[in-house]
Amino acid sequence: MVSAPVNRRRLAELRLVAQAIARPTFETPAAVVRHMLGMQAQDFAGALWSVGLRTTRATQADVVAALASGDIVRSWPLRGTLHFVPGEDLAWMLGVTAPRLIAGAATRHRGLGLDSSTFESARAVAETRLSGSGVLARNALLREFDRHGIDTGGQRGYHILWYLGQTGTLVFGPPDGRTQTFTLLDEWVRHPRRLERDEALGEFALRYFSSHGPATVRDFAWWASLTLRDARAGLAVAGEALTEIESDGVAYFLSPQTLDAARPTSAVRALPGFDEYLLGYQDRSAVIMREHLAVVVPGGNGMFFPTIVVDGEVVGVWRRTGTAGEVEVIAEPFGELSDAARAGFDRAVQRFGRFLGTSVHVLPSE
Repeated sequence: MVSAPVNRRRLAELRLVAQAIARPTFETPAAVVRHMLGMQAQDFAGALWSVGLRTTRATQADVVAALASGDIVRSWPLRGTLHFVPGEDLAWMLGVTAPRLIAGAATRHRGLGLDSSTFESARAVAETRLSGSGVLARNALLREFDRHGIDTGGQRGYHILWYLGQTGTLVFGPPDGRTQTFTLLDEWVRHPRRLERDEALGEFALRYFSSHGPATVRDFAWWASLTLRDARAGLAVAGEALTEIESDGVAYFLSPQTLDAARPTSAVRALPGFDEYLLGYQDRSAVIMREHLAVVVPGGNGMFFPTIVVDGEVVGVWRRTGTAGEVEVIAEPFGELSDAARAGFDRAVQRFGRFLGTSVHVLPSE
């Protein structure tokens, strides 16, 4: 079914609903990540808030506990970058995305002198050292590789860990403060789902468009590291469970439940950097004016600042300062915020403070 054309504002409203930002209903962090399927997580602290803001009342400690239990895991299944994904879904996701990502990294691996023999030697070391539900800090695991004659100098160590993550041997283990830990995926996730390729493509499409829609096939292909051919194949499998709408002559897909939901009420949100609301699409023009992207991603260097969102539109960025015991926040809007928007931002920041379990103060803009 194709509904009547919608404008840019309506696309943003629908995404707020689909992403569980407009009306958070999920009780647990694991339920959020199962809904979203993948959530960008190279900024660990920001990713915790991305999960928390989509729950009814979860705290940062609750999200960390879900990671410590293996309900949520951290790995590189999408675009070769770190994401939170449901533990039970990681294996089949890697089965779809890893071959293409590994092929794309081949030139870099050759330049570092990394070949199949090196990777298999590292895999044997990791499996021996971590067998029996072992967990090692990143540096400790790299020292094990070095001790067995596998040079991890320069970027070699990172790419060895990345390759072993892509090929289903390693996954990030339970959080240990700021220390990264690793463990064996097969032992950490006891009940992985196993999907055949066509089924996996359909699952990818259904879960992406249900949590991120309205979105285009190109958005989906970019997000999931798929070719357009595979993205379209996945959409064909999931098609009957999705609805199509049109905006400016472009087809967008989403869950019919999203389309039928009540429109979001006027609100201000304080989203972390790298949040899926902005990052989960190749084309981000539905929620931010193109001239403002350079402020959110200065220099196009891949670092996304936390954003201020008013009624679905990204209208500025914000910065966190202060200490662990008392957080200070500075708003930096693209233009003047109304009194109502400033009050709404203060409420959003207070919710962030409750998530952290600390007091938060909004400072005047510099």
